[in-house]
Amino acid sequence: MVHIDTVLDGWKTVREDTAQAVRDLPAGDLSFRPVPDLMSFGEIARHILDAGHGLTGMLLEGVEDFTVGNFRERVRDLAPPLPSDATADRMAQELSMRMDERLAQLRERGAGFFAGMVTRWDGARLTRLEMVQFLKEHELTHRSQLFLYLRMRGIVPPTTRRRMAKK
Repeated sequence: MVHIDTVLDGWKTVREDTAQAVRDLPAGDLSFRPVPDLMSFGEIARHILDAGHGLTGMLLEGVEDFTVGNFRERVRDLAPPLPSDATADRMAQELSMRMDERLAQLRERGAGFFAGMVTRWDGARLTRLEMVQFLKEHELTHRSQLFLYLRMRGIVPPTTRRRMAKK
């Protein structure tokens, strides 16, 4: 059985590494993209921020069916107010601050909240805890993109630096 605190604490760790990746970007070059058709580093970081904050906001508001209406528009409505020209430092701050804010709000909810069922936009039925786990996995996917972009710029990602420091 997966415990609520395990999922939330794990997501917090993922987010800390995401924010550190943004801080590590050379000269804060959020516009970096390896090829024209991919999202820029900053666009990926902003997507992580908006998706995590917006979708958890919908869960906290009591949304149970993400197939109804335009959930992408609702996610944008709940996104943190961050200017499009925000610096890398500001983006990293927002990533950390908004995660702390949402985790505190989620931790206030009881086990019954997390056991409640929701319908994801693809029609899948899952518990709210499974939805939070999905959001963590979504962030892991995009964090991996940020790490690849860092490596392309000659920067070792934070998770690798930690592992190397233990040797």
